Amino acid sequence: MFRTLIAAGALALAPIAAAAHDAGPSDAQIAHIAYTAGQLDVAAAQQALKKSTNPEVRAFAELMARDHAAVNDQAVALVTRLGVSPEANPTSTALTEAAAATHARLETLEGAAFDAAYVANEVAFHRTVNTALAGTLIPHADNAELKALLETGLSLFQSHQAHAEHLASSVR
Repeated sequence: MFRTLIAAGALALAPIAAAAHDAGPSDAQIAHIAYTAGQLDVAAAQQALKKSTNPEVRAFAELMARDHAAVNDQAVALVTRLGVSPEANPTSTALTEAAAATHARLETLEGAAFDAAYVANEVAFHRTVNTALAGTLIPHADNAELKALLETGLSLFQSHQAHAEHLASSVR
């Protein structure tokens, strides 16, 4: 089960790796990918808040919802100010499809099984997104303000990954 969740996250971002061999994603595509990833993690956090009774998992989910919503608010303000329209692309579509499948699988779980699967998915999701940010999205961002926002997000999301990894050791 956990391998399936991790594989889904890695496959969702595979188009980013493929794009690295050509010109890479445009700023409009990068904005859409980053925003989509943030929205998906907010939705995952909301699912955890609905299903989990574990105080540590709930606190983590509250942090994910708050932080990802805040970064997305900054992203929306930036693209609005710059007059950029985020552009849907194969990567943002794949992320959305993988998240829907993960949400459906997690919905069937309860209690400790849900908590463990949610946290394992958060570890995998953050690892994958952080790799994409550092290896593709930030290097291909042309706009300095977008690049700075992505770098700030990467720093925050790396701390989320570390937090999720620590939490995973206690929710088995």
